[in-house]
Amino acid sequence: MEPGNHTQVSEFILLGFSEEAELQPLIFGLFLSMYLLTFTGNLLIILATISDSHLHTPMYFFLSNLSFADICFTSTTIPKMLWNIQLKSKAITYEGCLCQMYFFMLFVHLDNFLLSAMAYDRFVAICHPLHYTGIMNPQLCGFLLLVSWLLSVLDSLLNGLLVLRLSLCAGPEIPHFFCEINQVLEHACSDNFLNHIVLYFASCLLGFITLTFILFSYSKIVFSILRISSARGKYKAFSTCGSHLFIVSLFYGTGLGVYMSSAMTPDSKVSTIASVMYTVVTPMLNPFIYSLRNKDIKVALLSLVTTITFRE
Repeated sequence: MEPGNHTQVSEFILLGFSEEAELQPLIFGLFLSMYLLTFTGNLLIILATISDSHLHTPMYFFLSNLSFADICFTSTTIPKMLWNIQLKSKAITYEGCLCQMYFFMLFVHLDNFLLSAMAYDRFVAICHPLHYTGIMNPQLCGFLLLVSWLLSVLDSLLNGLLVLRLSLCAGPEIPHFFCEINQVLEHACSDNFLNHIVLYFASCLLGFITLTFILFSYSKIVFSILRISSARGKYKAFSTCGSHLFIVSLFYGTGLGVYMSSAMTPDSKVSTIASVMYTVVTPMLNPFIYSLRNKDIKVALLSLVTTITFRE
């Protein structure tokens, strides 16, 4: 069949986690709780960084943007799954599936780039503290954010347009709780070789570049910290980047674990459950990790809550 902008399907079926009716209320309650925690926690981080002038620094600038990306990240997939459970339906329209797939890829890549920008910020702060203000100026921070958005949008748009050229087989069922591009490509009736090449090349290239940059930055940070003579100085230096390093490890560790488990086992349920770690759990834990380990965030959040309480 010649590639073309035609499809034989009007909707997809998201199989989700389980087809057992008695488990649906449990799944609904669990994911609704995680989504509300994710949304509330990340929103509080954003409001705290905006309201407190002491947090108007590059570190918290990138943190607030990461929180925004995490809210959008989870909002791309979880609300639709909860809506389907309430309606006792597993359907998603063709257009809805493409939109979900596009925005999911966009915010995954945006998370990657923001984590890299935060790693560079910590590298400059610890390895070149005297030049920190000059290097991490507002112009550079804005440029890094702009590049992150542009690369994320372009990669997602390219993959989305390549999916549009495919003819998809009738009645496709996706063994996932959202439209993942790999699953959609499996239902192509026309040649999807180019799609796979572009998808894996771009994902590996962008993922490799960001992860390598993060590892390089933190290797330099560790060596710089080890050269600090006082134990108090080492602790202070580690505490400034410990939260970010933990989030990086959690995000990349769970993400790589999903793809490794997918390659090692054909069981789609295992892959679906494993993907929850980096699509839902990691964005949910981010604000708690930062707020629990960061005194500035704690003070800003307390001030924010106090202000809201007294206004009411």
